[in-house]
Amino acid sequence: MYEANCHRALARYHNRGVIFLKKIVIIGAGPAGLTAAYELLRDGSDYEVTILEASDAIGGISRTVRYKGNRMDIGGHRFFSKSDEVMTRWSELMPLQGSPSYDDKVLGREKPLTPGGPDPETQDRVMLVRDRVSRIYYRKKFFSYPISLSAKTLKNLGFATTMSVGFSYMRSVFVKKPEDSLENFYINRFGRKLYGMFFEGYTEKLWGRHPKNISADWGSQRVKGLSIRAVLKDMFSKTFGGKKKKKEVETSLIEQFWYPKYGPGQLWELLAEEAVKKGAVLLKNHQVTEIRCEEGEIRSVVCQTPQGEKTIEGDVFISSMPVKDLVGGMTGDVPPEEMQQVACGLPYRDFVTVGLLVDRLDLKNETAMKTLSDIVPDCWIYVQEPGVKLGRIQIFNNWSPYMVSDPEHQVWIGLEFFCAEGDDFWNLSDEECVELAVRELRAMGVLGEGKVLDSHRERVQKAYPAYFDTYSRMDELIECLNGYRNLYCVGRNGQHRYNNMDHSMLTAIRAAEAIKSGSDDRRPIWNVNTEKTYHETKQS
Repeated sequence: MYEANCHRALARYHNRGVIFLKKIVIIGAGPAGLTAAYELLRDGSDYEVTILEASDAIGGISRTVRYKGNRMDIGGHRFFSKSDEVMTRWSELMPLQGSPSYDDKVLGREKPLTPGGPDPETQDRVMLVRDRVSRIYYRKKFFSYPISLSAKTLKNLGFATTMSVGFSYMRSVFVKKPEDSLENFYINRFGRKLYGMFFEGYTEKLWGRHPKNISADWGSQRVKGLSIRAVLKDMFSKTFGGKKKKKEVETSLIEQFWYPKYGPGQLWELLAEEAVKKGAVLLKNHQVTEIRCEEGEIRSVVCQTPQGEKTIEGDVFISSMPVKDLVGGMTGDVPPEEMQQVACGLPYRDFVTVGLLVDRLDLKNETAMKTLSDIVPDCWIYVQEPGVKLGRIQIFNNWSPYMVSDPEHQVWIGLEFFCAEGDDFWNLSDEECVELAVRELRAMGVLGEGKVLDSHRERVQKAYPAYFDTYSRMDELIECLNGYRNLYCVGRNGQHRYNNMDHSMLTAIRAAEAIKSGSDDRRPIWNVNTEKTYHETKQS
């Protein structure tokens, strides 16, 4: 109780008319860092909040890149959360649309509208409601994502392959493998045949490691709850299901999501503006290179800026920088050498996005969904075509028509390639990278000759924290970091956890709550995103 009271006293202390503010330094202006700043200041609390951002952009890996009137969503970000707490904050920042968006209006598509909500045709601060369409592209055919046993899927597979998949799955039902690897995790849920078709190659492409060498932890966070059994249950419930009793509520895949008119970066830029209005100081191009520690606390950080080196002191530090860099930059009272080695060994996966502006795609829209220029309706296409490096295709027209300067006559796509910073692909020139991307699209039958109007490349560092190598000792490292009394780790890279935007926000909200209350308990922060259910399910 005494320690908690001391924390509260530091937040606002009057002495002969002088107010001493508690200095809070936040590392990173992504979803977690910006949320932490806003939450600390939203109720008028007296904190001196400084946000340090290494780049000149807002939003981290959730930013939106502007290029010649078009916008690129780095990674593709659906605004959906199981947390009403997060959904409420999103809608407070960007109200839901009250009138149809441009493409819905042209095509006569119906969407749920919010009475009195903004009109996206005349107002910018608006959240759109979009259809969730993602498919797998395999051997020049489309399959549902996640894989389903629809009539279309069975037709694409053919009778012989379908039977092989079925027998393989039945074997996995009765002969379970120990879940000591991601490979066995997938085989137990889908059978070896389907695993080999839709999981093995793509997973290795994504992570640069074969699934047998990756911890099952990743699968338990991303796909647990999805299996052939779950797919069948979802299919039959949609076909024959009536109104369920409260005790019989099932989960199903989300079919719609929210999306800012101009991409995710628009929301994070708005959140940054709101935090600054409430008193936060946002310093861009301030890369933290050293974290100075004394007696179990962080006392200051050293930043590299365009003007030279700068030291910034603080009472509390909230870090969303990669754990590897955080520990590697600590000086003075540093973690034990063993824990430094654990942090140093934490792996990451980087990626490159190539934006291509084309007049059309050589893909037929064989769905019942209406789209501008009758392009395929997908937001994301997961590329599992053998023999290509390309991992995913984003079609920005389908995320939001306002992401494209001429959505009726041009298609703006983002091609995602997974790689490692500094490898041969990462080091390709812009021209070489675009040439490779176009060559693969043509080989896949996605793009014809002479249709590329413009291109742009973006490199993204440490996009995906990976669950192998020294990650097995992450719990020990967390305990070590929690030993620094004034340090709070939040966000995807700040926790080395595959957090989505909503999870990153929740870690920041919990950190702000702990700081305000004077609690030393970090468990609510680290417990975010530890549930073992699929991220894109809803209660129905």
